[in-house]
Amino acid sequence: MGEYNAQDGEALKRYIRDIPDFPKKGIVFRDITPLLANSDGYKSAVDLLISQLEGMPVDAVAAPEARGFIVGTSVASALGVGFIPIRKPGRLPYNTKSYAYEKEYGRDTVEMHSDAVSCGDRILLVDDLLAVGGTANACAELIRKSKGTVAGMGFLIELDYLGGRESILRENPDMDIYSVIRYKE
Repeated sequence: MGEYNAQDGEALKRYIRDIPDFPKKGIVFRDITPLLANSDGYKSAVDLLISQLEGMPVDAVAAPEARGFIVGTSVASALGVGFIPIRKPGRLPYNTKSYAYEKEYGRDTVEMHSDAVSCGDRILLVDDLLAVGGTANACAELIRKSKGTVAGMGFLIELDYLGGRESILRENPDMDIYSVIRYKE
């Protein structure tokens, strides 16, 4: 894989706004909108993620809504591959496959078009944030359910202290996981 400089990821933290007690008390929300608003900062973040993925063979990039779409389409464009949207139920206009899963605060479901992934396709899963890993694991299962392979996972931000990486590796022991900005606490 390509060269990645963790110090560059650390420098990008200046574009991440911390919002305490959102969406509920005790949670610090890592807001990427200042990063998205800064063209140089956002380009650097995407370039850093891409630098970790160089040489990885992928047929498409998939990402869950909504902020994952922003990062996912940028990565897909940079890699020269197509993009697969993964959405909440009832938001895709064609036949879908779905996967229901437990989250830390309830049950959720993800869906994608039934023809989005072909047998053997290598799909890179991308999102803005890795927290506890539930959404990433659900999206990976949906891709596998469609006979595709998850080639790896890439995130702009990883909250190490919530154990998402460990959760993913419990479900997918050989998964390659890449993050640009990591928060230890």
